[in-house]
Amino acid sequence: MSVLIKPIITEKMTADSELHNRYGFLVDPKANKIQVKEAVEATYGVSVEKVRTMNYGPSRKSRYTKTGVQHGKTSGFKKAIVDVAEGDIIDFYSNL
Repeated sequence: MSVLIKPIITEKMTADSELHNRYGFLVDPKANKIQVKEAVEATYGVSVEKVRTMNYGPSRKSRYTKTGVQHGKTSGFKKAIVDVAEGDIIDFYSNL
């Protein structure tokens, strides 16, 4: 099971990583904080101080069309915010 799915690279997370050494990842919904910590440390070679996780449920939408009411939903996901030790950095753009 791969715990880390992809890093979150948004304007808000980039500012957070520059100011507070926090990085965001989309993770497997079944992974716990200890597994996320071990995966980040093994993948990026940094020491993790703190992990915060958030579960986002699917958002359901319906629309009215000629053929009737169409129902749909987005997939739910789990997000992890990782605090790394002072002096450690994660460079997402190093292998482009």
